[in-house]
Amino acid sequence: MPVPETREDGPKPTVLLADDDRLILATLSQGLRSAGFPTIEAASGREALQLCLQSPPDIAILDYELPDISGLEVARALQPAAFPLIFLSAYGDDQIARAAADLGVMAYLVKPIDPVQLVPAIHTAILRFSELAALRGESAQLNAALKAARTTSIVVGLLMERLKLTEKDAYDRLRQYCRSHNRKITEVALEILGTTERMHSLLAAIAAATDGRPP
Repeated sequence: MPVPETREDGPKPTVLLADDDRLILATLSQGLRSAGFPTIEAASGREALQLCLQSPPDIAILDYELPDISGLEVARALQPAAFPLIFLSAYGDDQIARAAADLGVMAYLVKPIDPVQLVPAIHTAILRFSELAALRGESAQLNAALKAARTTSIVVGLLMERLKLTEKDAYDRLRQYCRSHNRKITEVALEILGTTERMHSLLAAIAAATDGRPP
């Protein structure tokens, strides 16, 4: 059955197909090409891994039971994956499916499968992968912001103690200094905190040496 053209605008994603069954590989590849998807073929796990590392596709569809290294081993070697992965298997094995999910595989499809079924699976996998990548980016930004806020709070506390200031006055002093030196508050706070940590470490080493203990 020919694969119908999809409505998505723009160039189609490049698909890497890995399966040791030449007939299945040729059938899926031909079907996807007829729908406009550039495809790369691999007949073994090592070949698939090499191709993914040399010229990463937009998505890889891996047979779980490849003759040399399994699709699971390929997926593990690609971590953290820079593109979405789909698994094909002749068996609906829950254990394999869970292992695949733990590696971030976007879909687990049981053969035999028609190229028509692969088209929506490919688009869904790419969309989910993009959404998860965006969420990870937002999480990283949030963690960085929280870390910066904690660092600034610690430094403000140090200024309050050393200069006998209120919290507001200590923060204002820090902000004024940063503005006058055209520097970011987080940058200066990290520098101050690093200097403070080094100072405490040196004092501890000196104290230990004075007590006759090894530093």
